[in-house]
Amino acid sequence: MELVFATHNPNKIREIQQVLPPHITLLTLEDIGCRTEIPETADSLEGNALLKASFVLENYGYPCFADDTGLEVDALDGAPGVFSARYAGTPKNEAANTEKLLKELQGKTNRQARFTTVIALCYGDETYLFRGEVEGEITEAPKGEKGFGYDPVFRPAGFDKTFAELTLEEKNQISHRARAVAELLEHLGKKQYKN
Repeated sequence: MELVFATHNPNKIREIQQVLPPHITLLTLEDIGCRTEIPETADSLEGNALLKASFVLENYGYPCFADDTGLEVDALDGAPGVFSARYAGTPKNEAANTEKLLKELQGKTNRQARFTTVIALCYGDETYLFRGEVEGEITEAPKGEKGFGYDPVFRPAGFDKTFAELTLEEKNQISHRARAVAELLEHLGKKQYKN
């Protein structure tokens, strides 16, 4: 079966391709000729994921899933949350986002945080939501060269390395996105969609 993943982020595409079974062909927005920056104007992760997935289904006719991910930091009352990708303003800038986060956490002893991913699947007239979370903490300084976004400053619970120090395989064992994708794949296996 063919499924579109509504993202322009090559890092996310690489992560998802690692865990998809061979009978699912992953199409990117580039593959279907969608070069539009799909608006993410909702005030929740669920809302943004639904906006992106439904946009592709309505405008291109492909079954589609999309994700939205947020980093929630306890000492910042859950910020940056739904605004994680544009925390330091627009356009998106990963380094500036991380710098702002570390600056706002200066002097704070509680560095507990979690990554949450919500995946929306739009298939025909059906819509489903899947959720994955991973607990951890924000480090004092960035560590590691792998990963993307806030990965260099997020140390998952039970690990002594940040996401950016883990291999893609290691990260895919525990990450928020991998957990949400596992729920998506379980659903797809039960429904036996064909296209």
